[in-house]
Amino acid sequence: MSLRITYFVHATTTDNQQHISSGWKDTALSELGRKQAAELGAQTRDRSFDAVFCSDLKRARDTAELAWGGMYEILPDARLRECNYGTLNGASSDVVEPLQATECIEKPFPAGESYEDVKARIADFLEFLKHDYEGRHVAIVAHKAPQLSLDVLLKGMTWEQAQAEDWRTAGAWQAGWEYVVD
Repeated sequence: MSLRITYFVHATTTDNQQHISSGWKDTALSELGRKQAAELGAQTRDRSFDAVFCSDLKRARDTAELAWGGMYEILPDARLRECNYGTLNGASSDVVEPLQATECIEKPFPAGESYEDVKARIADFLEFLKHDYEGRHVAIVAHKAPQLSLDVLLKGMTWEQAQAEDWRTAGAWQAGWEYVVD
């Protein structure tokens, strides 16, 4: 029996609008982001989930609550957090993003973690889901690094492939990405 995951990224934050990479900085949704989250709920009314998990960071929790609060229990989990950019949490995306694609895949950000560290957190979360949610359909609301980790873990992509094919590069957002855990 397999587990289905529909993955959603948090809505637009005030940091996103200022071209800041938040990392573990707990930033709020912008006015646009609050509208996007409410619209996500409307766009997904025809879908049914057995559970809705989200990162414990405010932007992901608020997105999940605005989209599905009252319909589902929202289950925050720290393993779904964005990559910890360490001393670069809240730094300009012009500084952080080049490091994501190169040296910080295996080497941690200064006083932070690497993308490989995020992948280990996501692998642990997947083991939990396989054990407790086998045969079910769960929604996850989180961030870029956890989504790329799913591409590496479940789709067999390299980090380079996952980053090259990332929807953010093409501006190809959609209301959820599907993953299957066998």
